[in-house]
Amino acid sequence: MKSYKQLTYEQRCQIYVLKQSNLAQQAIGGAIGASQSAVSRELKCNTGERGYRYQQAQRKSEARRSEATKALKMTPGMINLIESKLSLKWSPEQISGWLLAERGERLSTETIYQHIWADKGAGGSLYCHLRRQGKAYQSRGKTTAGRGHIKNRVSIDERPSIVDDKGRLGDWEIDLVIGKGHSGALVTIVERQTSFSVSARINDKSAATVTAATIALLKPFKSAVHTITADNGKEFAYHEQMTSALDAPVYFADPYSSWQRGLNENTNGLLRQYWPKSTDFKKISANEVAAVIIHLNDRPRKKLGYKTPADLMMKHMAAIAA
Repeated sequence: MKSYKQLTYEQRCQIYVLKQSNLAQQAIGGAIGASQSAVSRELKCNTGERGYRYQQAQRKSEARRSEATKALKMTPGMINLIESKLSLKWSPEQISGWLLAERGERLSTETIYQHIWADKGAGGSLYCHLRRQGKAYQSRGKTTAGRGHIKNRVSIDERPSIVDDKGRLGDWEIDLVIGKGHSGALVTIVERQTSFSVSARINDKSAATVTAATIALLKPFKSAVHTITADNGKEFAYHEQMTSALDAPVYFADPYSSWQRGLNENTNGLLRQYWPKSTDFKKISANEVAAVIIHLNDRPRKKLGYKTPADLMMKHMAAIAA
């Protein structure tokens, strides 16, 4: 990586004077003992709304250098912190963003990745905590399994526009994560504004079982349940019972339009970090599911300003109760 020699205050004064004389950047560089590219870079980085002013340029340069000195080094303590967060399935971007947002400390995403790949080269397994582990993303594709006519189905087209805007708390997306050979499943429900998730293991995906699990999961948040959006699986056929118990309408996405429930699809992908497609969910305990959901809700999210879903949901629920 190239390193650039910093211009001095005196050189900035000279640039200011010579620029007033309309000298070309190459001529200015020759006069102050700097390259044309150094002059170009100086004018690009330090010109303000009122043009190039040497005092302002010096302040801006000093401020950038001050920020750079705050950048964290990979000390043993920092390495331990990074590796502990990776073990919780945090991404390098989440770790970097959280350090800055919560601790005012700068550590680039690239630096964290470099540590991960260096560890892999030495035979380590940190890379195993990454969501894709360097693999290309594979779409789930289209499926017609479990699809059919749902009585009194309400289309997503009738869903209030405020749901699309994520302008309030209380709009949820629901789906199932299916186990190997359809051996059990997880009901997963995620709130759109906060990305807060709830989940439960079920032994079968009948409409009766899914409905009971959904009501049990959302009952504690009933004051913050305005809508639920599902796909067209027959497991959601008893949606009217959900509406009655939770006082919230259920809307159905268009067929083969998983992007209409993109947050839920993403959350299911996060859960697959813990339980790959080979998982037999009948062998997973309720406590194990609860522990993973806690970890998931405690992960900082970029779109939330590196706040966690758990923190935001707790604040919202406290405000509702007040």
